[in-house]
Amino acid sequence: MLKPLFTSLAVSLGSLALASSALADYPQRNIQGTIQWGAGGATDNVVRSLTPHVEEILGTTIVLTNRPGGTGVIGMNHVMRQRADGYNMLFGAENPQLYPLMGLADFTYDDMHTVNIIGQGLVVIAAPENSPFDSFAELLEYAHENPNELRMGGTGAGGLPSTVHAMINAVDELDVRTVTFGGDGPGITAMLGGHIDFMPLSLAAAGEQIRGGKLKGLAILTAEEIESLPGVPPITEALPDIESFLPWGPFWGVFVHQDTPDDIKATLEDAYEQAVGKEEFTEFLQNFGAEPLNLRGEEAQEYLSNWQSVTAWSMYEADADALEATPEELGIPRP
Repeated sequence: MLKPLFTSLAVSLGSLALASSALADYPQRNIQGTIQWGAGGATDNVVRSLTPHVEEILGTTIVLTNRPGGTGVIGMNHVMRQRADGYNMLFGAENPQLYPLMGLADFTYDDMHTVNIIGQGLVVIAAPENSPFDSFAELLEYAHENPNELRMGGTGAGGLPSTVHAMINAVDELDVRTVTFGGDGPGITAMLGGHIDFMPLSLAAAGEQIRGGKLKGLAILTAEEIESLPGVPPITEALPDIESFLPWGPFWGVFVHQDTPDDIKATLEDAYEQAVGKEEFTEFLQNFGAEPLNLRGEEAQEYLSNWQSVTAWSMYEADADALEATPEELGIPRP
């Protein structure tokens, strides 16, 4: 009886050793990365610029796939349904922090593990280069006189454009038609073709097009003009009362399944912290109109909670009837 027992123990110990070795050797194969927005948008650009640095650190290939749709719900849901082994990562923007508020899903980033909050972007309201408007003040005045005529590009409920629209409507009234796209990239393409009149966008996605004269910047969502977009007025020139919501902007992060082994979480956190901190990538973000954050652990969670609080309550105060739940019902504290 002793021999089978010792044999069983030996097999068990061997299995544990192999499992420990597998964790220590992670990653042993390619990692699948899901981008929750379409090609050409801000999230896509940031992730594809950062990924080569991470691949070099980890010594593997990260295979990136765009899975847009449902304001990012499709991509996030896909990753949450994969095995919790560290070989499936989500590259997302800010939208999941609003899912329960908008009735889009019952999960947020609290239901995943945050590897890194990469950076935060600035927001610009852009229009086609031949737009008759030279500032957001002019566009707003026209919209007042011609309600529901102008076409605004959007990315779905809870997306950046709808959030900015809610902030504007909290202090004024912007009555326009919304045309929905699968991300910043398709929206920009539509503007370049003259199919929509304007769109709130991340500066990371639209900056080069504005500086190149292919799009026109009507306002930057700040209280002051910024160096990277000279001549584009801050939105407070048209809407002084919106300053109470500022500073505000989209962010980008890296996430894995909540149940991923701790050793793998730590490996990924270390790799992304190194990669985001590289001078080449930091310069890319700054030139792209974004601020590097490089947050992990408790700092990342505090950032996510604060962003959710500020955004959810500003949307509630702008148009409570448009929401499926109130911030108070969801336990989101006032900022």
